[in-house]
Amino acid sequence: MKRFRMISISTLLALVFSAMPLSARAATIIRVRPKLITNDVATTITITGSGFLVGSAVVLLAGSALPTTVINDTIITAVVPAGQKEGKYNVTIANGVDPNETCVECLEVKAPAATVFKRPQIVVNMTAVKGAAETKGEFNVRVYLENAGGAAAYGVQAVFTSPELAPLENGGIEALGEIGVGNHASLAQGFRLTEQVYGQKVVVVDLTVTYYDSAGTTYSDKFTLPVVVSGGAYSGVAAATSTPTGVKSSQLVISGYSTDIDPLQPGEKFALKLTIQNVGNAKAQRITMIVGGGSSGSSGETPQPGGVSGGGGDFANFAPVGASNVQSLGELDSGDRIEASQNLVVNVSTNPGAYPMRITFSYLNDKNEVINDEQVITLLVYSLPNVDVSFYQPAGEFFIAQSGVLPIQIANVGKRLVVLGNVKVESDNGLVESGAGLVGSLDVGGFFTIDPLFTPDQQGAAEINVVVDYLDDFNQPRTFTKTLNVNVTEQLIEETPEAPGGFEEPVTETFWQKVKRFIFGILGLDSAPPSDVEPAPMEGSGGFEEAAPVAPGGKNGP
Repeated sequence: MKRFRMISISTLLALVFSAMPLSARAATIIRVRPKLITNDVATTITITGSGFLVGSAVVLLAGSALPTTVINDTIITAVVPAGQKEGKYNVTIANGVDPNETCVECLEVKAPAATVFKRPQIVVNMTAVKGAAETKGEFNVRVYLENAGGAAAYGVQAVFTSPELAPLENGGIEALGEIGVGNHASLAQGFRLTEQVYGQKVVVVDLTVTYYDSAGTTYSDKFTLPVVVSGGAYSGVAAATSTPTGVKSSQLVISGYSTDIDPLQPGEKFALKLTIQNVGNAKAQRITMIVGGGSSGSSGETPQPGGVSGGGGDFANFAPVGASNVQSLGELDSGDRIEASQNLVVNVSTNPGAYPMRITFSYLNDKNEVINDEQVITLLVYSLPNVDVSFYQPAGEFFIAQSGVLPIQIANVGKRLVVLGNVKVESDNGLVESGAGLVGSLDVGGFFTIDPLFTPDQQGAAEINVVVDYLDDFNQPRTFTKTLNVNVTEQLIEETPEAPGGFEEPVTETFWQKVKRFIFGILGLDSAPPSDVEPAPMEGSGGFEEAAPVAPGGKNGP
C-alpha cells in the first residue's frame, strides 16, 4: 500500500509538470548591425546574440513587429521599412513567451544626407575568380560594377594593373560605355600569375575606373581587388546586400556630402560635410581621411613618422582652414557609417565652374595591410552679381494720396561685368506706377536708374521693394531683393488768416472796380459793390473834414 502511494505521487507530479507551459529560453542580444540607417529605403538589420527560437522569435521596433528571419539560435535578421521616423530605437526580441530581451537605443534612424550635387558614382558590387589561380596558371577575374550615384556615367573605362599578374589579350583595358543610374555592368579580365608569387596566399589587382557625366566632368575611382592564389574562389569586395565568402576586404565610399554655405563663392569659408560608409565585409582600422588626395605608407602595429602624405593634393581652388587636410576617423565596422567635416576656403582667384576634389581614405584591413581608397566629389563655385540698390538723390517727403518720384539707382559695385534681367518696383503701402524695366549689362562701376511714381495710401514709414531677376553662372534663374524706406505724412492745407476779433479784414474797392461797376450801370447790369468790399470813403465822411459853406464874395462865413 505504501509503494502504491509513492507511485501515485510520482505520477501525479509528472502529470502536473507536463501540463505546465514550458518557459522559453531567455534570449540575449550582443549587438545590432548596422547601428545607423536611413529611412529613404527599406534596410535589413542583423542581430547577433543567443537563445533565439527558430520559427517563433520576432523582432520588435517601437512596439511593432518587423519582418523577421531567424538564421539560427545566434543570428536573426529583420527588415526596417522605408519611412520609419527619425530617432533612436530599442530593439526587442520576442521569443514567444515573456520575458522579452531588449537592447536599449541600439538602432538610430536618420533621414538621408542631402546631396547637393548629383554625380555618377561607380562602385564594385562583387568579384569572382574562375580558373587556376596559381603560379604560371591562367584564370579570369570577373567584376560586377554598379552606378550608385545620382547621374548616368558615360565613357566608362576599366584598367587592371598588378605587379604579380600579367593581363591577357586586351592588355588589361576594358571599355564599358554608358552605365545608367542604378544599372550594372560586368567585365572579365584574363591573367597569368608570374613566378614571383611563391609562398603568397593573396595577390592584389588594382582596378581604376574612369568616366564622365553629362556635363563633361571626368571622374576616376580606384579599387583594390584581392585574389586568392590557392585556386578559384569568390573574393569579398564591397557588397552591402550580399554575404561574400573567401577573402575579406574593407572598402570605404562617400555615400553623401554637402556644404553649410550655398552657393559657394570666391573668398568664402565653408564646412564640407561627408558621410562615409564601409561597404566591405571586414572592419577598417585606423582610418585616415586626406582631403585633396594622398596616401599612407605606414603599416603594422606601430605607425612610422611621416607615414601619411597629404601635401601632394591640388589646393589651387580649395584650401584647408583651421586644421590640416588630414584627419583620423578611428575604425568602422562593415556596413557602418560615420560623419566627417573639413573646413575649407574658396580661393579668391577661383573662377565660376565645377571643380572635382580628390579624397583619399587610408586604413588597415584585418591583416594590418595598408589600403588606400580614393574618391572624387564635385563642388560648384558661383560668382553672383555684387550690386547696390539705393536712391541716387534724397527721395524727400511723400504725402497721402499724392504721387511722388522714387529716384532709384542700381549700381555694379563688383569687380566684373554683370548682366541683369528685369527690375520691378512694388510696395504694399501704396500704388507704384512705371515700376518695371530691363536693366541689361552693367560694367564695373556702371549704374541703371528708374524713376517710378509712388502714391502712398497710409501715413508712416513705407517700404519699397526692388526685385531684380538674373541668371547665375550655371544658367539657373535667381533673384535678389532690396527694401528701401520713405516717410509718408498727411497733406498740409493752407488757411486764409483772419482779422483780429475773429472777423475777416474788409478789402477796399479799387479804382478799376469802380470803373467796371460804372460800365455795368450804363449797360443796365448789376453795378452794386461786392458784399466783401468796403466802399472807398467819400468827401464829408470818414477820414475827410466837411468843408465850411462859402459866403458870398468868396469869404468864409462869420
